[in-house]
Amino acid sequence: MQVTILGCGTSTGVPVIHCTCAVCTSPLPENNRTRASIFVTFHGKHFLIDTATDLRAQALRHNIPHIDAVLFTHPHADHIGGLDELRSFNFSQKKRIPLFGNHWSATEIPTRFAYIFKNTLNEGGGIPLLDFTEIKDPSQPLYIQDVEITPLPVKHGSQDCLGYRFGSLAYITDCSFIPNETLDKMQDLDLLILDCLRLLPHPTHFNLEQSLAVVNSVHPKKTILTHLGHEFDYARERILLPENVYFAYDGMRENFSAVYSSLHNTVNPLP
Repeated sequence: MQVTILGCGTSTGVPVIHCTCAVCTSPLPENNRTRASIFVTFHGKHFLIDTATDLRAQALRHNIPHIDAVLFTHPHADHIGGLDELRSFNFSQKKRIPLFGNHWSATEIPTRFAYIFKNTLNEGGGIPLLDFTEIKDPSQPLYIQDVEITPLPVKHGSQDCLGYRFGSLAYITDCSFIPNETLDKMQDLDLLILDCLRLLPHPTHFNLEQSLAVVNSVHPKKTILTHLGHEFDYARERILLPENVYFAYDGMRENFSAVYSSLHNTVNPLP
């Protein structure tokens, strides 16, 4: 298993346009954050989580070789804005790319990108070739090309959002509440990548105190905090983190054994 943090910034990215704060003007590379997304290689398959606004730059910078499927956490602009960039992967892979997301994503994304999903002209292949499958029951695992992936339902303010578990890796971004049923699915993790917007409370995101409370609840071996705003200086705020908890940075890469989750392993694979 390998996971690459393609981007770890909040919706504005860091630096924020026209901001002259110490973080936005910092020369430290770790303080330069594109919009949040990860790329996971798991059991020989390549999965992209969200098509962030900065996807083209992320794909070039981190040399994404192939995309077998895209999993969406939710349809906010910073997590779907790079959707059209999948067209370049259609060119190289010469086939359609499957997309997966909950009801919110499955209804919002085709509406916002109607020229992709409702196009009937078919004039010269100028749009991405994509197939969206709604995750209708996020309490059950997904099987994508024989790979088991566990959806992790969470709340993003009043909206239902999804994290995902790949074996012993869990990724949860844009989250303000994790129900007990999802916490139960987050046990025995080697790595948790978790939302942490800022120090002060926020209505739709975890702040640092809330993120650390989740860490203390599920006890992952290692935690990486992501979706970081410009209040966090990578060097300055590190002293606030306990052992085995780290701030993400763009390009951060983790390798570890792909331990399969045994959760709900009796469900039949999707065709």
